[in-house]
Order: sequence, then structure tokens, then C-alpha cells
Amino acid sequence: MKRKALIASLLLMLSGAADGEARPHRIVSLNLCADQYLMELADRDQVAALSHNARNPALSFSAEKAKDWPVSDGNAEELTVLKPDLVIASRIRRPEIRIFLETQNIPVLEIEPAHTLEDIRAQTRAIAGAIGAQARGEELITDIERRLEAAREAAPEVRPAAAHYQRRGFISGQATLMSEIMRWAGLENIAGRMGARRTQRVSMEVLLAAQPDILVTGVPTSNERDIGKEVLDHPALKTLYARARWIEIPEAMTVCGGPSFPAAVEEMQRQFKALEEVPH
Repeated sequence: MKRKALIASLLLMLSGAADGEARPHRIVSLNLCADQYLMELADRDQVAALSHNARNPALSFSAEKAKDWPVSDGNAEELTVLKPDLVIASRIRRPEIRIFLETQNIPVLEIEPAHTLEDIRAQTRAIAGAIGAQARGEELITDIERRLEAAREAAPEVRPAAAHYQRRGFISGQATLMSEIMRWAGLENIAGRMGARRTQRVSMEVLLAAQPDILVTGVPTSNERDIGKEVLDHPALKTLYARARWIEIPEAMTVCGGPSFPAAVEEMQRQFKALEEVPH
């Protein structure tokens, strides 16, 4: 019953926000992707706190901007002090947080990962509507669409085969955000040929047999020397794929499908064009 009451409260609040009433003024984000949207769409004084990762440059696309915004660990003690009138989060699994929000009747907008442009449009409108920033939401969508259309026009006529290979030998399948980034940048995700829809582990032998033209990886950081990372330093990869055939995209650009999405597409396309200029 409390869960239903919470949803009803949120729906009532969203209805009010759509009419310019009951606009939330103490929003707390418990989600890294929600942070991006709030810094783009909300007034600064509407936000009580962003998530604890908002200022982490390894994960947050808007880390520099977030330095001027408050952050929170998002535990029950801090939420008690912050007194939010709206919490935006992914599916809340920590029972103590869920219980706290339900007992305090705090409206919660739960968002799912956005993997496609359609997802991003829907998520932008949901968050913009919840915080009373519909016009800004539509402006953000228009800007994202404009930049993606420019990328589409600049894409090569023949798409090179590419694979996003990650630590511990995981590859990004067709139904992933990275695959969508690759598609808009003009690359064909070779994982589709292997029947991979989600992120799954693929052996080095299978990857090399597929013969992708381009390998996409994350940008290594100084503290990223774990056993899983060593697969990217395998001699077979280094021998068969010279540095000129690698694209390195910062993870902060690819964690979320949202305001960072067109930037990731543009960066991938920029690096691909640079590869084309390097003699093989």
C-alpha cells in the first residue's frame, strides 16, 4: 500500500509540475545519469544534492561542472537532513533507503538505463516533467538530435566492422548503449555477427577470428592495472591491431545515455576519421 501511495504521490506531483505548480525545490539524485540531466535541466537552487559519483571524472561526464553543486552519499541519515521533495534514482535496492522514502512519503522517480535515442527522449521528458522544466527538456532533445544528425551525415558510406572489447574479455552486444554510440558514429558493431545482444564474455580467439577493423576500448586510468585489464594488453591484440586501429573512449562518456550521448558519438567519429588519415 505504501508503494502505491508513493507512486500516486509522484503522479500528483508530476501533474502539478506540468502545470507550473508544486515544482520540487529540494531534489536529490541517487543516480549518476540523473546527475547529468539535473545539471542540464534544473535550476541550481532546485537541487539539494547530486549523487556521490557526480564529481568523479572517471565516471561522470559532468564532473567539472559538478564541483559547484552539492553532493551526497545518499544514505538515510543524509536524506533525513536534506529533506528532499523528490528523489531521482535507478531501481532502489537498498532496503533501508526504500523504507525511509516510503515512510516519509517522499516522491521517487525511478529511471532505467537508456540504450537508444528513443530511450533518451523518453527519459529526458520524464525528468524534465518531474522537475517542471519541460521547455528545457525539449531544447535538450532538439540539441541532441541536431548533433546526431550531423554525425549521421558525416558517417562513412561503408561502415567498418568494430568491436567494443572491455576488461575481463567482455564485448558489448547489439542491445547496448555502446552499440548505439558505434552505430551513430558510423561503425558496425561486430558483436551482432556473433549473436551477442547484451554484454557478454568472448574469448580472445573468437574476437580475433571475427576480424573487426576497429577495436574500441575505454581510456585506461593510472589505477586501472587489474588482472581484467591485462586482457587488453595481450600480445595478440597488440600485434594484430596496431595503435592506429584502436579507438579509446573515456568511460565517463559511455556510462549514461543522456546529455553525454552525442559527445560520445562525436568523439568516436573524430578518432575514426583520424585513423583514416594514418597510413596502414
